[in-house]
Amino acid sequence: MTNETTSMPTPKSILITGCSSGIGYAAAHGLKAHGWRVFATCRKAEDVARLAAEGLESLQLDYTDPASMQACLDEIVARNGGRLDALFNNGAFALPGALEDLPTDGLRSLFEANFFGYHELTHRVIPIMRAQGGGRIVNCSSVLGLVPMKWRGAYVSSKYALEGLTDVLRLEMEDAGIKVVLIEPGPITSKIRVNSIPHFEHWIDWRASPRAEQYEHSLLNRLYAERGKPDRFELGPEAVTAKLIHALESRNPKPRYYVTQATWIMGLLRRLLPTRALDALIRRG
Repeated sequence: MTNETTSMPTPKSILITGCSSGIGYAAAHGLKAHGWRVFATCRKAEDVARLAAEGLESLQLDYTDPASMQACLDEIVARNGGRLDALFNNGAFALPGALEDLPTDGLRSLFEANFFGYHELTHRVIPIMRAQGGGRIVNCSSVLGLVPMKWRGAYVSSKYALEGLTDVLRLEMEDAGIKVVLIEPGPITSKIRVNSIPHFEHWIDWRASPRAEQYEHSLLNRLYAERGKPDRFELGPEAVTAKLIHALESRNPKPRYYVTQATWIMGLLRRLLPTRALDALIRRG
């Protein structure tokens, strides 16, 4: 009689950013349940502790702090035998307000997290993936990476920039065995509106704006409203997880994945309508 041991296959690993709530939180728990080894990162130490108490491997990572990114990656590769199979760049915030009222430093602060941070972390992950012969990089964009919307110029600009960055990276990484994918959600249940309030209050002096009356009758009502009925077409963050799993596990993933009917509709209309007609439609809401 021989004693034979059957080794279990090593689970694939993924680093997910912005896991304190919303899309990242659902993705971390969903992928762990799906058999992945998930490194769920958050900007705040208290959120890291909360996720660790829920059974996730959680680490601190701040997109505006390159040292925290490197420390996080060093810890991950040390724990995981030098490997990292996938990266899901997800963490981001919004800074609502009219562009004429947005100081450049406010826009710069948003880009540090929503755009430059994505590039910085990706730049540090690519050598790990090259050394192991491949990997997946998935960037979370938005329907607002496809079409504009008033009051959201800072966020729209960062997502438009991310779309271009990801498209070029997809072309360049093809010969390295690294597949690069965009996920483009529409309205998803999350805390992004509530989390945007401190940024709005810090950067936007709406009372001094020539649009003060417009703020009072439109943006402020929505920004400070109690949570009511979901937005039209809104889905839970698990809808993004489902697309993420396909992007990670398909042998030939799509370049981009739409999530929610709003993204499908706007993606189609952007291709079919002249710009003025699309602008008119968006203005009507």
